[in-house]
Amino acid sequence: MILVGDIGGTKTLLGLAEEGKLVLDRRIANADFQDFASVLAAFFAETKTAPATITGGCLAVAGPIADDGRSARLTNLPWTIDCDELSRRFGLPALGLANDFAAAALGAVTASSAQKVTLQSGAPLAAAPCLVVGAGTGLGMAIVLPQDGRWRVLAGEGGHVAFAPANGEQAALWAFLHARHGRVTWERIVSGPGLTSIHAFIAGVELPPEEIATRALDDPDTLERRSLNMFLAAYGAFAGDMALACLPRGGVFLAGGIAGKLLPAMQHGPFLAAFNAKAEHAAIAARMPVHVVTDPLLGLYGALLLA
Repeated sequence: MILVGDIGGTKTLLGLAEEGKLVLDRRIANADFQDFASVLAAFFAETKTAPATITGGCLAVAGPIADDGRSARLTNLPWTIDCDELSRRFGLPALGLANDFAAAALGAVTASSAQKVTLQSGAPLAAAPCLVVGAGTGLGMAIVLPQDGRWRVLAGEGGHVAFAPANGEQAALWAFLHARHGRVTWERIVSGPGLTSIHAFIAGVELPPEEIATRALDDPDTLERRSLNMFLAAYGAFAGDMALACLPRGGVFLAGGIAGKLLPAMQHGPFLAAFNAKAEHAAIAARMPVHVVTDPLLGLYGALLLA
């Protein structure tokens, strides 16, 4: 029995797998708990799982992992996950820790056709690098390289690269965010909190990103739709710029919770136009396949492969 987890700033996904297949999963709101150990205890209790039946596992964590690989601190939540402490408390075997986006990236590039929607077919090349980007609570990025029949994941912090405005309105957004935060990164814009910030800039009111997205999808003639379009244009520009940096002719995969929820707008909005707006390198961008991975358990599948 393998324990797998995908621990983000807002929610935790936990699952159990047998013989390489996920057999059970749960979604847990982090706000209901003080620490990850309490989340894990609740999971064991709800699923009636005896920790002694666990033979191994991997937890994908949204935060930097210590050099010894035994602990990690979440970036957007004041939690520390300590594998040695979990082993002592629950009698678990040694669990592995992985960057959450490394797990999501592995899940993305191995996703079946039923788990993804293609935005741009491009001209894929076998054995070429893949790029995975994903907006959620934060903005993740990883490069995935095929290597000897397996995958090598290079997790990065591209979301913390400085934001590059593409027009006057985006330059004004940069100034608005700079006054609030100082240095303006892509994650300040291309994330759930980023959508809230964009709408505060455009409409002068802060709303939860889910509410902005719902209103925007329901009515195209709203300030919420204008905010969403600005968000999608920035998302496309970021993904396209990261793609130019590594030339992922194996495919660009959009993971994270936001892309799947915004799929109609991703298919028909400004995302692809901004992705391909690369001046003299527009033809190169157009040859890169672009997919939205829609399976919400992506991180668990990746953690299982790592386990």
